[in-house]
Amino acid sequence: MKLKNYLLAAAAALMLSACQTPQIGYFQNMPDGEITQLQAPRIITAQQGDKLSILVSSKNPELAYLFNLPIVGHYSASSSDVQLNTSQITSYTVDENGNIDFPVLGTLHVEGMTRSEIVKYIRGMLIDKNLIKDPTVTVSFLDLTYSLLGEVKEPGRFNIDHDKVTLIDALSRAGDLTIYGKRQSVLLTREENGKLMSYRIDLTDPQKLYNSPAYYLRQNDMIYVEPNDTRAREATVNGNNIRSTSFWISIASLLTSIAVLVIK
Repeated sequence: MKLKNYLLAAAAALMLSACQTPQIGYFQNMPDGEITQLQAPRIITAQQGDKLSILVSSKNPELAYLFNLPIVGHYSASSSDVQLNTSQITSYTVDENGNIDFPVLGTLHVEGMTRSEIVKYIRGMLIDKNLIKDPTVTVSFLDLTYSLLGEVKEPGRFNIDHDKVTLIDALSRAGDLTIYGKRQSVLLTREENGKLMSYRIDLTDPQKLYNSPAYYLRQNDMIYVEPNDTRAREATVNGNNIRSTSFWISIASLLTSIAVLVIK
């Protein structure tokens, strides 16, 4: 009888361990009211290789025209006609020294500046040099992206469309994590000052999430959601190895059969 009880207990334990479900909840144990003091957001700044759209306008359009890049005309030919598309405006590319070549003003160092800082910088130079009395400067970042891979519903590369994109924003745009994604260990890699930095974020801990330097995204960030143990077991050729659920269920069934034979 003792052997029978041991075998039945072992079979039950194996079946329970094989059927454990992954932890899928976010923001666990979050209290009401104030959670933590948020860090200052890391607003997107111009980096080498970035493309910028900079437009200058004024009450005198002819004067402002001197400080804008020309519209690029793209000709498209069909079997019967030729059409001109003037919908695209050329952009400035930040070079390896962090500079752009701006009309009339010449070389401007913009690396590390936010959109508002670039606006203030160019507007101030136009006024100080008595080039335009009432300039309006508009700056936009073009083609800024981040990549999201791993256990999310829609992995891919996404555009950064405003200055304060967060990790939660990124996961939402990808359709959220799948049930197989590790909530406690989301990896973000980022290039900073010539070095590749890595950060791991725990989505289940609000304080760690909101205080992480990776909470606010930057251009060219790469986010990877690791698979949990359940997905790792399912990723084998036939799922029937020592870590698979089917393996342990088979062992449990064998032990149960042995226990039944012992009773007889």
